[in-house]
Order: sequence, then C-alpha cells, then structure tokens
Amino acid sequence: MNVETTDVLIVGGGPCGLMLANELGRRGVAAILVDQKPSTAFNPQANATQARTMEHFRRLGFVEEIRARGLPGDHPTDVAYFTRFATHELARHEMPSSDEAARAVRLGGRSYSSAEPAHRVSQKFVEAVMRRHADALPGISIRYGHRLVGFRETATGIEAEVEAVGGGTTSRIAALYMVGADGPHSFVRRELGFVYEGEGAAERDFMGGSMLALYLRVPSFYEACPHRPAWQYWAFNNQRRAVMGAVDGKGEFAFHTQLRPGETAEGMTDADAVALFTQCMGRDVPVEVLSRDAWIAGRMLVADRYRKGRVFLGGDAVHLFTPTGGMGYNTAIEDAVNLGWKLAAVIRGTAPAALLDSYESERRPIGLRNTGFARRFAESIGLYRPSPAIEEDGPAGEAARRRAGAYLLGHARAEFDIPGFTLGARYDGSPIIAAEASPLPPDAPTAYAPSGRPGGRAPHVWLDETRSLYDGFGFDWTLLRLGSNPPAGDDFVAAARRIGLSLTVVDCHDPEAHDLYETDLALIRPDQIVAWRRWGRPTASAEEILARALGHAVADRRAA
Repeated sequence: MNVETTDVLIVGGGPCGLMLANELGRRGVAAILVDQKPSTAFNPQANATQARTMEHFRRLGFVEEIRARGLPGDHPTDVAYFTRFATHELARHEMPSSDEAARAVRLGGRSYSSAEPAHRVSQKFVEAVMRRHADALPGISIRYGHRLVGFRETATGIEAEVEAVGGGTTSRIAALYMVGADGPHSFVRRELGFVYEGEGAAERDFMGGSMLALYLRVPSFYEACPHRPAWQYWAFNNQRRAVMGAVDGKGEFAFHTQLRPGETAEGMTDADAVALFTQCMGRDVPVEVLSRDAWIAGRMLVADRYRKGRVFLGGDAVHLFTPTGGMGYNTAIEDAVNLGWKLAAVIRGTAPAALLDSYESERRPIGLRNTGFARRFAESIGLYRPSPAIEEDGPAGEAARRRAGAYLLGHARAEFDIPGFTLGARYDGSPIIAAEASPLPPDAPTAYAPSGRPGGRAPHVWLDETRSLYDGFGFDWTLLRLGSNPPAGDDFVAAARRIGLSLTVVDCHDPEAHDLYETDLALIRPDQIVAWRRWGRPTASAEEILARALGHAVADRRAA
C-alpha cells in the first residue's frame, strides 16, 4: 500500500477543520483534510458568526463573501419572543441589520468597536466559503467522503489509515501532526482515551433535554406572521416552546423544539414534525421539511485533555455547548486560529516543538469560560416558566404577557449584547505571554474593556472610515510602534531576521491607539493577541522577548 505524506492530517471538515486548513495553507504548510460527510454542511446548524470570527475572516481575505451570504443586508436581526409566531408578540430586542451594523461599527466608538460586526449567517454558507478558499491553497487537499479508521504515533509523526465511505480503497497517510476536529462523537478523542468533563444534560423546561431540529421551507411565513421580521423567533406557550432562526430571509428557517415526555424523534414522520412547528406558528401554513435531526440540549462539556503527543483536538471534539450565546462554532474557529500559527511555526522551524504545549494551556481555560457563560444564558431562558394565563384574553392574560415580556427583554439584552463574551477572552498565565503586574481587565459577557495588557486581543481602532488598524498587521508577527516618538524597534527587526521570523513593523501615530495600548511598543502575535508590550523599565532584550513568545522558555524548562 502506498503511503502519502503531508505535514498535518486534519480529521473533520466542519468550521474548526476548514479554518485550520486555511491557516496552515496560507503559511505554506501542507495538509490533508478528511471527513466522512459527502460535503460541507447541508443543515443550517450555527447561525451567529460573532465579531471576533468575522475579524479572522477579514484577516484571511474573504469576510465580504461571508457577509454576502445568510440574511440579506437590510433584513432585521431582532430577537423576538411570542406566545406563537402568528399571535401575541411578547418582547423584541432590536438589533441592526448587517448593513446598519457595518456602518455603525465604522462611525461609532472607534476603540470599542471591532474591525467587523457580527453577522447572522448559517454555518452551511460559511463552510462552503471556507472550503472553496482552502481548496485553492497549494498543498491543501480536502477529501470529503473519507474517514479515519486508525492511527498510531511514531517517533517522527503519525501513521493513519483512511478509507472511502461506502467501500473502496484504504490508504495510508504519514503526517508530522494530526488534528481531530471530528465533532462531539470524535473518533480521535475516543482513541486517545480523553473524556468530557462538566454537565451532561441538565433538565430544564427548555434547552435541557432531547431536541428536534427541523430545516424548513415556509414560503408564506412572512405573510402569515403579522409582526415585523426578525432573525430569531421564540415561542412561549403552555403547549410547546421553540426557537427558530431565519436562514435566508426569504422563507427558510432552522426550527428547534424540546421534545415532551412521550415524544421521540425516532419514528416521527414529516407530518408529525410539521405539527410541532404548527403548534408554535399558531396557524396552518404550507411547510416543507428539508431535513431533520435530533440533539441533546443542556450540555456544558469540556474534554480533560486537548493534546497527546503529536495529536491535537479542537472544536466540538473538546467542547460541547448548549447554543445559547452562539459561541460553540465561534470557539471552534479560535481553536483553529490558535493552533494553526503554532503548528506552522514549529513545522517551518522558527519555533521549538515546546511551543505546541501552549495550545492546551491557552485554549482549555477558554473552553471552560465560554461553556460557563453559555450555561448562564441557558438557565436564564430554560428555567423561566411564564404564567399559565399567557395566552388568555382579558386582564389576566394581558398582565401575564407584560410580565413575560419584561423578563424576556432583560434576558435578551444579557444574551445578545455580549462584547465581553465575544472579544474579551484572554490567555493570562500562558507560558508564552509576557507577565505583567498591571491590573487585569474585567471578564464579563456584557462588558468589554480594551486593554493592551499582554494576553488579550489587540485593542482595535479605525484609522479612517474604511481602514482598520488590523489591516496593517502582518499575517504572522507585528511590531506595533505607537505615538509620536516611539522606539525604533531595530533590535526586534534584527532578532526576527536572525531566527527567520516574519515580522511586520507598523507605525500608528493615532493618539487613541497609544492611549489604549498604554505603551509605545507592542508585539502582536499572528492571532492578533498581544504577546508583549513595553511596560515600566524593560529588563529583557528583544531576542529574549521573541524567544519567550515562540516557546523557547518552555523548551528550556523542559530541558532543565
């Protein structure tokens, strides 16, 4: 049997695997991606691409393609709550359309904003764009319809066996490293013996138990629903609760309802499934079921390990969310971004293998943080029970709807206005981040405080209405010179040249940027995280600072 060789074998072609392929291919690292599905996702799945993920798509050059998909630019992205979609509206959290958000992020608070606003786009559309760009990269081979059936680690890499789904050839692939991004039932995780830790499936009135997911086409929905269009629709009544997301703004929806005692997804017909939707709609309308699936809500799970030897895990293979807050897929993207530049640096020889130790130490705490935030949102919405009178006519029903509306609006503001959740994750304590005695910024979902303290996302400013500070950053490392009279940074340039590191020097005289970073010199990692800044009286040389950021200090501790 012939053995095919590559740098990295990626198992799983969802958001994490496809993002990793893009990150590696852009850095000249060869990778083969295998996934047993026939192609990218058909079902809508996640439908909220958060601002931080959109920033990464901007960095990779295809953010406008993503923004052109999903909801039309002028479609409202409100979150609305109803007794039933065609009856009483209880509350509405108004949010800007994609076009409005793009204008606001450029014209609003320059330091608070991100380089890109969030976008309401289904994962199925995002995966298709990511695949197309990965396919176009030299050295990247995307192979859907193939599954991993075995692997072993050797002294120099990974030997894996891959077979075509449905029979056919079995091939061998030799890779330096392997990444399991193969979802919640990860074959790679199970073979490594890693286990999920956390809350398996909490019981709640909603978002806690067996869920039925329907991908529906409802052509007359907007005519039948007497309310202003929204992005997300919630149904609250004593018969059934559900949440539904608009997929294309024209009549396709992703509908999720929790199954009641005695209801099972197995054996349910399309007519049975449509009846559940009709209960939430409140009137009969023509419905086409495009696909169905079942899943379990209430899970907040993080794997006990993210890595063993030359094998790494990312995405749902290491963290499972209840989708409140919309952070599962977005956390998976960040896993790939973090691991991608580190694998490339080691494979290209600009960093020691010890750099890879920082992947688990940085990303696992974020998995715990993000699943914890999602749990709070799930409890807030899932444990709330409206009054039995919520659908009644008369004063009692009106009062019940007012009370429910006030609660739900408060919940929506907490779940859907979350810049801290989206932008505030930090890698404090990482062995490759320069330690500082400066105060830590707060970590709360609804508040984001930009900070130049090493370990967090680089503070962002708009230099004008179209040009982001991030646009000047290098694809790898960036030395940011801030203020009117910053240090030359020649020592960093020379040190980077000696070790073969790609370092882009960016001058930014913007006074607001200088104020945000609270320094005149900062080192920015390839993932736009501040690795070091000039703070107090510097004691380390440029070479020592770069060595730490590349994991040499970790390697030295290992050797000792």
